[in-house]
Amino acid sequence: MSLTVTVADLNQSASAEEGETVLAALLAHGIGFAYSCQAGNCGTCKCELVSGDILELEYSEHALSADERGRGIVLACRSQMWSDVVVRRLDSEDFVVHPSRVMRCKVAGITNLTHDILKLGLEIVTGGPFTFSAGQYAQLELPVAPGITRDYSMANRPDQPLLEFHVRVMPGGSVSHRIATALKFGDMVKVSGPMLCIAGGSGLAPVKSIVETALASGFAQPLHLYFGARAERDVYFERELDGLQMRHGNFRPHIVISEPGAASSSGTLLTRR
Repeated sequence: MSLTVTVADLNQSASAEEGETVLAALLAHGIGFAYSCQAGNCGTCKCELVSGDILELEYSEHALSADERGRGIVLACRSQMWSDVVVRRLDSEDFVVHPSRVMRCKVAGITNLTHDILKLGLEIVTGGPFTFSAGQYAQLELPVAPGITRDYSMANRPDQPLLEFHVRVMPGGSVSHRIATALKFGDMVKVSGPMLCIAGGSGLAPVKSIVETALASGFAQPLHLYFGARAERDVYFERELDGLQMRHGNFRPHIVISEPGAASSSGTLLTRR
């Protein structure tokens, strides 16, 4: 039985099948809707249920509180439709929806940035063009770990053709360790995305993309970047941040070390800029 889901504040509708989630139906028809984990853990896809019958799948209390649920708030990713449904976004601010892509990319470079973070450069071979907003991430499947996917944030600007990812190498990690030890120049990587989430294991990557995109677009307001690290050896891209500061008078980077020396145990933060 074909159903309809409508986003009231957008005045847009999409067809859906019984049992399909609100989010899946909206994304399948390219309707703009904020989301991230798609598993009921993050709360990004919260919306108001205006009307309709839904079955709520299991979700985390951290994503949706009992009080919110009592006010008719639901998670689009965990709401199975069993009738026509109308929802309203909680944040009606417009945002860009980029088309989902599945691409084959070639490893164009692997560079060590610190003792445990490397930069992975990928050249798109097929499936492009790839458009995204600064701060988003993509899902990677690598030949050194077939069948296993990992999410990494893009560190490059959206207008740069070479995709850049920062990977924290975990000792014995099922993917990151293999990237560091077995991935080779020219290997083919499957990249799917973009996903909407400002996050990442190597947290500077999405922020770097956001900052560089803002500065390249002429953003003129004071812009501060705070990069927190545990120790000196965890800091990377310092020279690049210095270069941005020299080229843009409104930008100032701050590097904060939580454990500035082996003899220090107070946990006092040390700002290097």
